[in-house]
Amino acid sequence: MADLAAPKKVVLAYSGGLDTSIILKWLQETYGCEVVTFTADLGQGEELEPARKKALMLGIKPENIFIEDVREEFVRDYVFPMFRANTLYEGQYLLGTSIARPLIAKRQIEIARKVGADAVSHGSTGKGNDQVRYEVAYYALEPDIRIIAPWREWDFKSREAMIEFAEQNQIPVAKDKRGEAPFSVDANLLHSSSEGKVLEDPAVEPPEFVYQRTISPEAAPDKATVITMDFERGDPVAIDGQRLSPAELLTRLNQLGHDNGVGRLDLVENRYVGMKSRGVYETPGGTILLWAHRGIESITLDRNAGHLKDELMPRYAELIYNGFWFSPEREMLQALIDKSQELVTGRVRVKLYKGNVTVIGRESPYSLYDQELVTFEEGKVAYDHRDAGGFIKLNALRLRVRARRDQRIQAPE
Repeated sequence: MADLAAPKKVVLAYSGGLDTSIILKWLQETYGCEVVTFTADLGQGEELEPARKKALMLGIKPENIFIEDVREEFVRDYVFPMFRANTLYEGQYLLGTSIARPLIAKRQIEIARKVGADAVSHGSTGKGNDQVRYEVAYYALEPDIRIIAPWREWDFKSREAMIEFAEQNQIPVAKDKRGEAPFSVDANLLHSSSEGKVLEDPAVEPPEFVYQRTISPEAAPDKATVITMDFERGDPVAIDGQRLSPAELLTRLNQLGHDNGVGRLDLVENRYVGMKSRGVYETPGGTILLWAHRGIESITLDRNAGHLKDELMPRYAELIYNGFWFSPEREMLQALIDKSQELVTGRVRVKLYKGNVTVIGRESPYSLYDQELVTFEEGKVAYDHRDAGGFIKLNALRLRVRARRDQRIQAPE
């Protein structure tokens, strides 16, 4: 029964799957409101036209169905900026799920403004991180927007109750959706994420059928694959000399990673909401990109600039993981990171072999690597080996002072 404060029009992040179809119908019944659906093609590898047909079947007006290919925007404006920082959450996770949420939220808010909606909704559960990511982004972009989070509001106590609701409302339920799924999957062009059920015990190795984006390293070819990747201002622009758009480039890297068993991660992470969670992530193209980018940075970044980036990266990663992409502190860090990338341009040669990514060559017109400085032979550059003695003595001064003090303390009376 709709209450007096019920929204008039809601923009729902709609996948076309069973859960968001149930949410769509629940919104109509609970609030008596008009529902607008937004379905994003993020490169998840699924046909999206069925989402349009299902929305029409559930009574959504054609003009209220938005299906958009946002793959290029996703990679160009979200994935690549994140990779300029070599971003890893808790030292391992490449943030494939986290980085997609701000784009979806942004488009929902833009559509809400376009159609005059007064509320937005998502299908995230009340235990996960995604509810935070969506809602923080909504508020950052539209501070007074009404947010409806069905999983925190409805009365369904079990999967069976949700299936029963679907059947009562003529929502198609596939045979494989009638029981509990062996694990849940989230996917986009950057990664796939699998969690729950067969993966809940962190002591048990994930079964091979969980992996969808990579062959196993054991099944990968016995011969290495060698590629080159060109960078301009910190972003990859070409593979093996062929210039590609951001989404095309990541797609190509994904295939290379898949074929060589690259990019698998079995991780127990700390969720923002407080609990630990075990997930299996596959980021084949992103893993190659991470190491290639570090390779080109190794010859183009000043030592202290690179070290400062590495010090700030965990904070930057945490902001993205926790949902603060649209925060001023993330934008400040991004400005610093982007400044560091101005001369990160050149070519990296990478070897892929049975799950491993190895940088085997790097060159740049802006390289800081000086072979005359590092050679053991006497060079023409103004470096005098004798200068090292004073350098070492100055840096050791505080240690010498402390050692003398300790010797006085320990000296016998």
